[in-house]
Amino acid sequence: IESYMAAPALQQPSFLLANLKVDSTTKPFLQRCQELVKVIDDYPAKELHLIFPWLVESVFGSLDGVIMGWNLQFLQARSNEYNIVMDFLDPSGPMMKLVYKLQAEEYKYEIPVSFLPGPVKASIQEGVLPDCPLFHNKLQFPLSGLQTLSLALNPFEYYMFIFASSLITPKNYPLGQHVSSLDNAYFVLVDTYLKYFLPTEGSVPPSPFADNRGSVSPPAPRAPSVPFAGYGIHSTSLLKRHISHQPSVTADPAAQEIWRSEALLQVFVEIWLHHYSLEMYQKLQSPQVKETFTPTEEHVLVVRLLVKHLHAFSCSLKPEQVCSSPSAHSHASPLEEFKRVVVQRFVQQKLYVFLQHCFGHWPLDASFRAVLETWLSYIQPWRYTGENTNPQTDQNKGVPEKWGLFVQENLLMYTKLFQGFLNRVVRIDLVNVKNALMVFRVAKVFAQPNLSEMIQKGEQLFLEPEHVLHHRQHRVFLTPSHGGSFLSARQSVVTDGVFRVKSHVYGLEGQDCQYKQMFGTELRGAVLKLIQIIAQARQTAKRISDHSAEVAANNSFMSWFGMGSPDLNYTFNGGEVDDTGECVKKTHEFLERSLDYLCLIFRLNAGQLSQLMATLGSGQDDGNSRQLPDCVQGENGLILTDLGRMQIINGLRRFEIEYQGDPELQPIRSYENAVLVRLFFKISSLVNERFGGHMEVLCSRPDFLGRLGRHYLASPEVMADGRQRSPETRRTAERNRRPRLSLRTLASYRTLLMLLFLYLFGVLFSFGPISSTLLILTGGFLYGLFITLFGDKLKSQ
Repeated sequence: IESYMAAPALQQPSFLLANLKVDSTTKPFLQRCQELVKVIDDYPAKELHLIFPWLVESVFGSLDGVIMGWNLQFLQARSNEYNIVMDFLDPSGPMMKLVYKLQAEEYKYEIPVSFLPGPVKASIQEGVLPDCPLFHNKLQFPLSGLQTLSLALNPFEYYMFIFASSLITPKNYPLGQHVSSLDNAYFVLVDTYLKYFLPTEGSVPPSPFADNRGSVSPPAPRAPSVPFAGYGIHSTSLLKRHISHQPSVTADPAAQEIWRSEALLQVFVEIWLHHYSLEMYQKLQSPQVKETFTPTEEHVLVVRLLVKHLHAFSCSLKPEQVCSSPSAHSHASPLEEFKRVVVQRFVQQKLYVFLQHCFGHWPLDASFRAVLETWLSYIQPWRYTGENTNPQTDQNKGVPEKWGLFVQENLLMYTKLFQGFLNRVVRIDLVNVKNALMVFRVAKVFAQPNLSEMIQKGEQLFLEPEHVLHHRQHRVFLTPSHGGSFLSARQSVVTDGVFRVKSHVYGLEGQDCQYKQMFGTELRGAVLKLIQIIAQARQTAKRISDHSAEVAANNSFMSWFGMGSPDLNYTFNGGEVDDTGECVKKTHEFLERSLDYLCLIFRLNAGQLSQLMATLGSGQDDGNSRQLPDCVQGENGLILTDLGRMQIINGLRRFEIEYQGDPELQPIRSYENAVLVRLFFKISSLVNERFGGHMEVLCSRPDFLGRLGRHYLASPEVMADGRQRSPETRRTAERNRRPRLSLRTLASYRTLLMLLFLYLFGVLFSFGPISSTLLILTGGFLYGLFITLFGDKLKSQ
């Protein structure tokens, strides 16, 4: 990449760059940083210009992932190098000083179009001008020998582009390295840049260098003839016209105050969010659509950090600017004007498509929590007003009425994504405490007082007939969702609530979308189904909790001797391994409160809920939980249906899992002595091998002796109980059904303890070891004789 990153072609070789490259492989990290600081301070911009692309790549890594950089995602606060890195890359630090030094000289640096996000790259390659002003007036024809287009970015844009791209660039990290906590250097640096360039208090500090020659003017205003869609409508010659005849833009002095803020936000949004085309989303809303980009959990967490800060930034708008008239806007400072439109203008559309993709394609596991919290952060801007409120008090107080406009302008963020969440949650294991927590979080957020009413009002506005249909297409162009720099033209505020909601929905979902109401009949049925699943999972959690308590009670000191339950064939599905004890109690609590919140959101009274529970109870008794899951017969056996999968996931039904091999070869249990098990197995094997034929003859007799022999010699597996089990081979089945002598019971600590008590009891009555042994054998024989004579009668009774 480096060979074509430095903009001016045919540069003279830089001895400074060569020396720095050598030092980067030989000198310690601290010394390198100290020397870089000295170089930045002492050398002129002409020399620094030649090392800038290399230095940025050596810090953040190259766009193709070959150069690893400083691995900021793995640099934790406890590391010795952490403070050095943070000081060097601080917004007021040496690296940014270098950026400003080059900025004042109007240097440009090229980024190949091939490294842009997919939709932007496709748009440019098709000859269509991207909507984002970041790409306006920067596209260049390839130089001689290059077959790709490129963007010419100023130093600040280039620095932020490489910094943002390092989060999503695939890299071959060393084995064993995993991006972990949120206190790594990259995450903290993102937070630092956001707070510095998008301040909630005060203004952006000015550049330490005069940049009159390098002033970045706001992008050209969008022409009225440019369609709203922005993709696939322009002619293929548009790009060449745009490059050949770039409009002359006069710098707006007011825009200079915040050009860095706008540039930083545009870079972050384009690189982190704009990976899915809105046009493709509208045309092909299908899980079968394959996207080349898959976000990671860390990527989503950084997006959430961006969302949270933008809400705080927007909420810091002065009160008189929030609902003031358009004439008042003309007197607002550029930063205040920026705060007023930042969320709707820059973030809403791309974040919506990004979240929709995540909701439809993210794995069905607990890592979805990152996506979920990003969504919940966006739809609750009132949490970031800077007011110190008690969360519990705020929950009871409800959502202030002033946020009704935000809900209307972001209606799909609430309704459509809630439907996407419903589609996911019915396919996951709600007995898992992490999944139960996610359901609880969503239910708690939507149950905030006033919020459901605001959503309903927005849906009612959307369903209202349009007052002036032929005005809509013209007015959509004036909405603040697309266009050039927001400072390029003062746009009238849309006061028509009906039009506001319709333009939002049609702008994101397309003119032909079929909107499903969140509080409509169809979605209400899906919610009732979810309530039943939650209730079923709650019952399963209670059964697991009761079973765990019973096992814990039995696992006393005596269970070491086999007094506890020895049945290792019994398994209780429906929860993960650690979903016991306190975890199951939390699961039950989360599900219980989720039911309460859902009933509050969708206005289900106690009678309706009781009816649902009664319907559930009539079909799910304890005996039913022992039945097989719903299956259909296939060529190779039973095949689970969707209903059967849901039954297994939520622990409603299960397959009987039992050991069906040779009973003598079962794993040694905790209540057995390993030495004795192996010893008795060898003895019984010798006896069975020598007298096996005689045993078969004895057990095959129909008389009393045959019955007595079957009692002592027949394998317990012969007794079929009619339950459906997995198939076994004929040879295995025949071997397991042969009569044989088994001495494994004598290796049990329980049996040994009983024998010890019997011998001690014999000592009390002056019986010797031989006499006690004969009495024990006689008692065992008489017990078998009694069972043989009267066992059938006892079973019938």
